[in-house]
Amino acid sequence: MAIMLAKTYAALKSAGASEEEAQAAAEELADYENRLSSIDNRPGRVEAEVTGLRADINSLRSDINSRFTLLTWVVGVNAATSIAILGALLHAH
Repeated sequence: MAIMLAKTYAALKSAGASEEEAQAAAEELADYENRLSSIDNRPGRVEAEVTGLRADINSLRSDINSRFTLLTWVVGVNAATSIAILGALLHAH
């Protein structure tokens, strides 16, 4: 048997609804209540996901910054070496 609201079922029965109608209506209302409860929980789950995404973005930013710093150093060393070699070649002539 599906979940139903007992008080709703009893009220429908006392109002003259048949057994099947009262049970079906109480089950339908219980289903809507479950859906609403599920919807109430969604903002909390979305907030948790957003917090996780923010942490991932901050980690990615940190990684990009460290890689950019390393790339800057490599380009700088390469430029200095190239200038030194060019200076030595021009000085030799």
